[in-house]
Amino acid sequence: MPRQPSGFDRLMQRVWGWFTEGNVPVKIGMLVLFAGVAALLKYASDAGMLHVPVALRVSMVALAATGGLFFGWHKRESRRVFALSLQGGSIGVLVMTVFAAFRLYDLLPASAAFGVLVVLVAGIGVLAVMQDALALAVLGLIAGFAAPILVSTGNGSHVALFSYYAVLNLAILGIAWKRSWRVLNLLGFIATFAVGSAWGVLRYDHSLFASTEPFLILNFLFYLFIPWLHVVRAPVDRRLVIDGCLMFGNPLISLLLQGALLKWDGQALAISTLVAASVYVGVAYLSRHQPGMRLIRDTWAILAVALATLTVPLALSADVTGSIFALEGAGLIWLGLRQQRWLATWSGIALQVFAACALLVDRGMHGGVHVAWPVLNRECISALMLVIAGFASAGLFARLGNGRVLHRVLSVVLYAWGMLWWVVACAEEISNFVPDANMFAAWFAWLAVTAWGAAEASMYRSSQELGFALRWTPVAFMACMLVLVALVVGNHQQPWHGWNLLAVIAAAVLGWRTLLCVRSADWAGPAAQWMWLWRWFLLAGFGVAVALDRLRWLSGSWVAALSLTSLLLAFVAAHWRPRLIAPPMTQSLSRWLPPLKYSLLIALGLAGVFALFMDGDAAPLCYVPLLNPVELLLLAIAAMFAAWITDPSLPAVLRHARGPVLGSIVLALVTSFTLRAVHQLGGVAWNADLADSSLAQMSLTVVWSVLGLFAWVWGSRRGHRLFWLAGAIIMGVVLAKLILVDRRQLGNLFGIGSFIAFGLLCSVIGYLAPAPPRRSSSMEETGHAP
Repeated sequence: MPRQPSGFDRLMQRVWGWFTEGNVPVKIGMLVLFAGVAALLKYASDAGMLHVPVALRVSMVALAATGGLFFGWHKRESRRVFALSLQGGSIGVLVMTVFAAFRLYDLLPASAAFGVLVVLVAGIGVLAVMQDALALAVLGLIAGFAAPILVSTGNGSHVALFSYYAVLNLAILGIAWKRSWRVLNLLGFIATFAVGSAWGVLRYDHSLFASTEPFLILNFLFYLFIPWLHVVRAPVDRRLVIDGCLMFGNPLISLLLQGALLKWDGQALAISTLVAASVYVGVAYLSRHQPGMRLIRDTWAILAVALATLTVPLALSADVTGSIFALEGAGLIWLGLRQQRWLATWSGIALQVFAACALLVDRGMHGGVHVAWPVLNRECISALMLVIAGFASAGLFARLGNGRVLHRVLSVVLYAWGMLWWVVACAEEISNFVPDANMFAAWFAWLAVTAWGAAEASMYRSSQELGFALRWTPVAFMACMLVLVALVVGNHQQPWHGWNLLAVIAAAVLGWRTLLCVRSADWAGPAAQWMWLWRWFLLAGFGVAVALDRLRWLSGSWVAALSLTSLLLAFVAAHWRPRLIAPPMTQSLSRWLPPLKYSLLIALGLAGVFALFMDGDAAPLCYVPLLNPVELLLLAIAAMFAAWITDPSLPAVLRHARGPVLGSIVLALVTSFTLRAVHQLGGVAWNADLADSSLAQMSLTVVWSVLGLFAWVWGSRRGHRLFWLAGAIIMGVVLAKLILVDRRQLGNLFGIGSFIAFGLLCSVIGYLAPAPPRRSSSMEETGHAP
């Protein structure tokens, strides 16, 4: 005897039947029921909470965190990872609790809160060292440096602040004597100098020099010896690894802060660098007999030489000296690579960095010198020297680097360094000598020249990495040109007039040559072609927009529609006649054409979404449904999407989405057209009042119902269950709208008309297609027939 289905099975069958069989009002009834349940749940969620005093809540949190801390300490041996995580989280909660008690609720005075935080920080340090837990030490250091900031009232003494930080750094020094924790050292260095720099920017005055200088010297000495301790405490096989961030960052940042304290007095700063060089000479000399200290000793010696070298230009003209140093650095790189001397090679790189710092120091001290000649001035020539040195050094590393990974990376870094100074130098010249009205022309031409120069350089032999950078540089600058075109339209400048037109023509010639240079590149070439074509699409569209925007009698709808004609024509060419826009990248058509089409579709889609919310003003013509600029534009965009989605070459994944995509487009267009007609013909304002309009709601009800009727009947008659389901959903949404929205307007003719129209259309559906497609046909379609 076959087993009878259980009550649960019968219930699930009934639920499934409600969603797959029967009449649509039943399904809409379920949707209404869900809406009622949602409203009930919202009402139930309006219950309040019991009020607990603030002091009690803070105390309970602190007590729970303390309990977690003790429990973590108790489990430190049996479950170490869990214990350390629990201790760190508990201490973090305690720190934030103290901060909340002081800052948010005024439960603690500033002195008491700071004292508690100091105790917590000290406790974290003890726990970290006792358990050999770096994570706890980092947490304690963060809390320690944050403590005075958290409890600051803005009236404290900087001497007390820096004394407290000195104690913290002394603790870091002590921990470095016992543990080789590089992260802790680096974090302390960053926090110390970051807080010091912030205080200097906000509060420093030259009258505070005497009380501030000793702390800068003390911190410099701290982070001079901490890297040495890091090497001493490291295993013997790792003593050849030094902390480069502290070794080179400490003198660099200390020197910059010293310059700020001295108000960039060249003579005083030269004395400071000479003293620092002497310190490095001393420590290098004292460590000459220590085993395993060769690398750190040589680094100290290099820093001593660099600081001593820097002393001279600080007392002289910084920009001229810096430019000479840059060229000297390129020469040292050539010598070091030819003779395989790493010291000379790295000294050459360091000289270029110091040359740039010298140039920046001179700009900071003198604020630039106003000159009468563009390019042929001291400031520009000094920056161009850095450019030449950077590019030359990049080429040297690429050609003479013997294929080493480090040399290949340095070639790219130095190329980027030279390009950075090229941008800085040219930007300064353009801003100083080009009138505001011609800024677009100057920048557009400069971007084209730079892209062309990089493309020409990419044709010469170089390392793989540098060649990659050279090939992609034109793409980056061509992308900047697209941004520039968008910006010029924001300023209402016509790109096809005057100097702008000459710049566009020059960029066209140089751009064509750029494409010829990079067309052999696998991906950079197609990307450049994509940028090239988009440049002309934008220039055409924005040119039309600027020209028409000056015609005050023409509505914004016409301006938008005519401006987007260039994108429509571009998609037509890309979809049906791609050979017209293929040169000079015809051979790589398959690589750049699909991204071009998809990007055009995205742009047209965004424009279409924006157009959906336009009021459709057709001035100077009268509004005519479907024959006004906004709706003609929407129909054209919809035609482009339809052509794309019905293309036989479309990927299978996208082909399956044809129905939903086309249906969504039709629904959006019908809704927008209906509301726009209500606004233009019914006199309803195009704003939030449209949602409250009885005429608008009735129009949407009728139009959506007709659309749902068509999909329902078509799907039922043709056996397309997806079409029928779409129609059922639309009709369900309309019924829900009647119940939730239109029922409030039953007191007027429009509301009554909504109900009558929907009832009549439902009657038509019941007459033409009372049921969904038969299950047998559906099962045959889906391949699940028994």
